[in-house]
Amino acid sequence: MIYDLLIVGGGINGCAIARDAAGRGLSVRLVEQGDLAQGTSSASTKLIHGGLRYLELYEFCLVHEALAERELLLAAAPHVIWPLKFVLPYEKGLRPVWLLRLGLFLYDHLARRKRLEGSHMVTLSGDALGAPLRDIYRVGFTYADCWVDDSRLVVLNARDAAARGATISVGAKLIHAERRGDHWRATLAGGETIEARALVNAAGPWVSHVIEDALRIPSRKHVRLVKGSHLVLRRLFEGAQAYILQNPDGRIIFAIPYEREFTLVGTTDVSYDGSAGAVEISEEETDYLLASLNHFLYRPATRGDIVWSYAGLRPLYDDGSLKASVVTRDYAFDLDAPDAAAPSLSIFGGKITTARRLAEHALDQLARFLPPHGPAWTARAVFPGGDMPQGFDRFLDELKRDKPFLGDALALRLARAYGTRVFDIVKDALVRADLGRDFGCGLSEAEIAYLREMEWARTADDILWRRSKLGLHMSDAQQSALREYVGA
Repeated sequence: MIYDLLIVGGGINGCAIARDAAGRGLSVRLVEQGDLAQGTSSASTKLIHGGLRYLELYEFCLVHEALAERELLLAAAPHVIWPLKFVLPYEKGLRPVWLLRLGLFLYDHLARRKRLEGSHMVTLSGDALGAPLRDIYRVGFTYADCWVDDSRLVVLNARDAAARGATISVGAKLIHAERRGDHWRATLAGGETIEARALVNAAGPWVSHVIEDALRIPSRKHVRLVKGSHLVLRRLFEGAQAYILQNPDGRIIFAIPYEREFTLVGTTDVSYDGSAGAVEISEEETDYLLASLNHFLYRPATRGDIVWSYAGLRPLYDDGSLKASVVTRDYAFDLDAPDAAAPSLSIFGGKITTARRLAEHALDQLARFLPPHGPAWTARAVFPGGDMPQGFDRFLDELKRDKPFLGDALALRLARAYGTRVFDIVKDALVRADLGRDFGCGLSEAEIAYLREMEWARTADDILWRRSKLGLHMSDAQQSALREYVGA
């Protein structure tokens, strides 16, 4: 079989392209060397946002596109994406009030906004929104963006792609690919060969490695790796609001409610000159995040509050900027099609928020090389589990009514993770025991079977840290039992 499209990389960009292409009637094979979302796409700040600070870099087109996508995604995946209010304290001596007002006005109006409230100036003194902050912060602003379960959004793209005919292969590393006339012949680790009319290099931090070592073709563009690190601390403040905090160096960090019991703090922007791969937060980054946070907090956070940290490499398009924090977050394509035969398209940069639009643009670039296929369609489609015409809250109420044995906490976790697909897990169960063994936090044999059969989970870490964040909640003994069970 010769596929129409071979996609290398199972992050948000690769899975979004696979979904779009399969929905247009193209035959698609996606290969990922590790797990879906194992790299950059699970190491984000978990936001669907326009990027308020990008306005200072005059990236108006990027912010406009991201804000428009925010509306579409909120409607398409209400189980894994939901509104989040941000509080921006005014810091005397940094950005003046008039500049903040102007930036937020643009943020409110650069794209049509139907589901999220606009920005407001607020008095923080004596208000619950100001309670976590030091007394010197008396006024600020609020605005809305969206939270996203980033790794689950990647999986939903892959699940939808597979439902529309795509073949998704995890643990499938590309070793070599070469042009054979009008198509590519690719070889995977283990010896399998794949033939395809076009190849998309969506390998994220490994994009240049694929170009140079696997494809062995010239490239006019280059990737710049920037490390972004985050801390997860014991919950620092009450309420559902998040905070966007300005630093004297011009950067900002976020403090966001996370997994009910924690606060997520990040991110850093550190130039990275090493090879693509797993990375960890440094002591310097930890100190930076804690110092930035404690500049604002009434009760300082300490290293003793840290329960977890994670870091990822952002494969940004190298636009020549000297500082990592000002490198463009927009994406760029490098199309290689000598003699209009067997094209390859390499992707540099991109954001979770704009991945759907990036996929449309990628297929526009490749359209003339591919067989006749359908038009763009994803702007009007919901993700698997997102078919909730009455909204998430109404669906959750129905789930708790239909399956009362789940209890409130488990029903909420399952509804957030799977949306309406939760019934593919609980099926006709009448009591919890019908779901099989409980490994902790309601993680049952039935759920594990679904994750393995339908969502490509192979290891305990796939389940604990990407398909869910149960690794934050389960004890060491519970995790060991899960590892033994999954390994067996």
